[in-house]
Amino acid sequence: MTTSPAALDKALITSVEYGAQSFPFDEWRWLRANDPIHWTDVDEIENFWAITRHRHITEISARPDVFSNEKGNIVIFREEDDFDREDNPFNSMRVIIQMDPPDHREFRKVASGFFTPRGIKRLDEIVTNTATMVIDKLSKSGSDPVDFVSEVAQRHPLRVLCTILGVPPEDEDHLLTLTSQLFAFDDPDLGPPGDDRQAAADLLGLQFYELFNGIIEDRRANPQDDLASLLANAHLENGEPMGLIETLGYYLIVFNAGHDTTRHSLSGAVGAFLEHPEEFARLKEDPSLMKTAVDEIVRWSAPVNYMKRTALEDYQLDDVLIKKGDRVCMFYGAANHDEEIFDDPDRFDVGREHNRHLGFGWAEHYCLGAHLAKASIAALLEQMIERIDSIEPAGEPTYTASSFVHGYKTLPVTVSWA
Repeated sequence: MTTSPAALDKALITSVEYGAQSFPFDEWRWLRANDPIHWTDVDEIENFWAITRHRHITEISARPDVFSNEKGNIVIFREEDDFDREDNPFNSMRVIIQMDPPDHREFRKVASGFFTPRGIKRLDEIVTNTATMVIDKLSKSGSDPVDFVSEVAQRHPLRVLCTILGVPPEDEDHLLTLTSQLFAFDDPDLGPPGDDRQAAADLLGLQFYELFNGIIEDRRANPQDDLASLLANAHLENGEPMGLIETLGYYLIVFNAGHDTTRHSLSGAVGAFLEHPEEFARLKEDPSLMKTAVDEIVRWSAPVNYMKRTALEDYQLDDVLIKKGDRVCMFYGAANHDEEIFDDPDRFDVGREHNRHLGFGWAEHYCLGAHLAKASIAALLEQMIERIDSIEPAGEPTYTASSFVHGYKTLPVTVSWA
């Protein structure tokens, strides 16, 4: 590969490149081999170190004392040379992915019990019923072409998360629109309308506030046995109630991060099966591979493409000195294809064992909802391998114009039913 540095850097981070070509696998492969700690230099983007090796990402992730989340986790594009302004509704609410220890650990404990494997077990009925309902609806299309993203991938996690967060059915489509606008902010089809990014971000933040604040007030007055009530009535270790900003932030991150990551994992699974139909047949033949299949799907899809950190002090990473104030971007998708870690990393293998993927992050900020995401993916796959004989492409897919949380925007398929 002979990509020039400028073109390489744009392929790494600009939304338009992701919308056109999806993940920059060729660029990542070149970087891992030649420049795994790569300093970017693009005029309209803040400079950062692009980290593409698995071992470097796990090292950075294990040092929250050195690499901070509180400075923001999304790359900032220049606007009149002002790097303090970041157009993103996450900034209007305090969310745990933008906290450092000790705050991060304290706020994470608020809901960690709910998301343990034992805690998720009580959601089995919700997850299974939702998967069944979604595939029931899909089956009504028969052999007609359908968009797997809109009909299945975004609907399954939407219903599960709305149920546990107390979002009434009549607000589901509105919330789906909001989360699409948040995580595909630059996409002309999915992002918010208008040219004023700051106004769009402010409006998104206000709409999330209005929706979730109403649920918080209801659950404080009428608590139920759900996550919505747990968060609305949460207390910190010092006995003080969790603040409104942090409570709203919790609702925001649980729904938005949980929905779009699972959606892109599910569509990524079908995209992988379209390219490797023998792996779908293999899973149908041997459902005991479900656990390894789910992990392989998350490795392959890597829906959270990167996370940014800011160095709080100078740090030596292999032969590179990262200076205090430098930003680093950890590209999880690149690490998930690291030849140092994975045998034949570009092969999709539902039986892959010892799968040390970084699809849920690593260490301090390992995804709080990973067990729920795995359960949701498994429930849908179980319905698919039981009721579907095969899946075929029905047109060219399109991709979200987003480098942060990324995946299919549309995935046209036809289904042959069992």
